[in-house]
Amino acid sequence: MIRQRLQTALAPTHLEVHDDSHKHRGHEGAKAGGGHYRVVIVSDRFAGLNRIQRHRMVYDAIGEAMRADVVHALSIQALTPDEPR
Repeated sequence: MIRQRLQTALAPTHLEVHDDSHKHRGHEGAKAGGGHYRVVIVSDRFAGLNRIQRHRMVYDAIGEAMRADVVHALSIQALTPDEPR
């Protein structure tokens, strides 16, 4: 779901979505079923935007899953194609 929404909204040239939920078993947020994810996304749409603006775009693309119990924690690396990974 995360991958599909990011692909649709941000047309990335590179996208990695890692589910790190297994590292957080027993964590308070994980008890409700929310997962811990790590995203590396490269998109031309981030050009000219600061880090906070880029993160907001990612949160907006994921939508209600960020407010529901689907995603508890999200680590984001959002870059343009010109920036090193």
